[in-house]
Amino acid sequence: MENAAVSEPSLIPVTLLTGFLGSGKTTILNHLLRVPAAETIAVVINEFGEIGLDHLLVERSSEDFVLLNSGCLCCTVRGDLITTLRDLFLRRVRGEISEFTRVIIETTGLADPAPILHTLITDPLIFARYRLDGVVTAVDAVNGATTLDRHHEAVKQAAVADRLLLTKGDLAAAGIVHGLRRRLASLNPGAIILEATGGRVDAAALFDLGFYNPATKTPDVQGWLRTEMYEAAEHDHAHHHGDHEHNDVPAGGDAVVDVNRHDDRIWAYCVTRDRPVQRGAFSVWLALLAAMRGDDLLRVKGIINVTDSPERPVVVHGVQHLLHPPVTLAAWPSNDRRTRIVFVTRDMPKEMIEGTLQVLAGGDAPSRELQ
Repeated sequence: MENAAVSEPSLIPVTLLTGFLGSGKTTILNHLLRVPAAETIAVVINEFGEIGLDHLLVERSSEDFVLLNSGCLCCTVRGDLITTLRDLFLRRVRGEISEFTRVIIETTGLADPAPILHTLITDPLIFARYRLDGVVTAVDAVNGATTLDRHHEAVKQAAVADRLLLTKGDLAAAGIVHGLRRRLASLNPGAIILEATGGRVDAAALFDLGFYNPATKTPDVQGWLRTEMYEAAEHDHAHHHGDHEHNDVPAGGDAVVDVNRHDDRIWAYCVTRDRPVQRGAFSVWLALLAAMRGDDLLRVKGIINVTDSPERPVVVHGVQHLLHPPVTLAAWPSNDRRTRIVFVTRDMPKEMIEGTLQVLAGGDAPSRELQ
């Protein structure tokens, strides 16, 4: 487990804004671009024609870049996100475009977020200049439950999110909204669920979601992992998987029970260890998981206590087959020195992960404090 020589706080933060068709991503983006802020945002979209930003346009500064009246920039993905991000940075360095301090990537509604996350955490020139700050997923409160039932992409978008934004809540019955919130909390216990009426949401709640706090340059692993949210969620999640009861909507809403619902295959949990693990063995274990079951390893992030440097924990995160180079922190961010790893998986129960970790990486038996 070699550590990348990267100073995370110095990198340009990237927010991935995703959500299924009609979930309100463009409305949210329009609002974010109007909010007065000290930073300038570069927006990356698929095609200008797909997004309603015309009223924000001031002038076309080049074939690929548009200057917005907020002072922000907007550009298209020209078939290759890597090329787009590299070009953005080079033009920034040369002074050809504004000194943007943040990037928002808006995906198409049908997009699987995994390939974009792959790019952000694995391309050497990208992660030398940018850092994944967080994934924000919009969910339509009116049609969200049906969308989750019918589309795998929508489930993955919600499962890997750091923030979930419920849109159009003012148009849905209270029971429907309540049931959808419970379903999303079961699918992704670590995500904070916010409501965005008319696209309005506090920008501060959507930014700086990574394990570093840019204001203090110190790690905020607790806020990034939110491991405390998994204790109650694990019982509910196991119950749902065991008997397929999904009638979570109280009086006032119509519940549709579907035992083949896509998110019944998604597991979210936290694996912990009280004693340090061997760095090399842990690295092999995580690499094997990614290589053999990468398609089902939707997201992993954690803080690891390793035997050869117990005073300096290692932070890891990855998406499916690809793992970000681990980052060694200067010190533990709190008195809690347990290894804590959050997993979002498909058809990979917690017992399987814990069993393979015990065999390959050694250490003590699973900690039960969070279970």
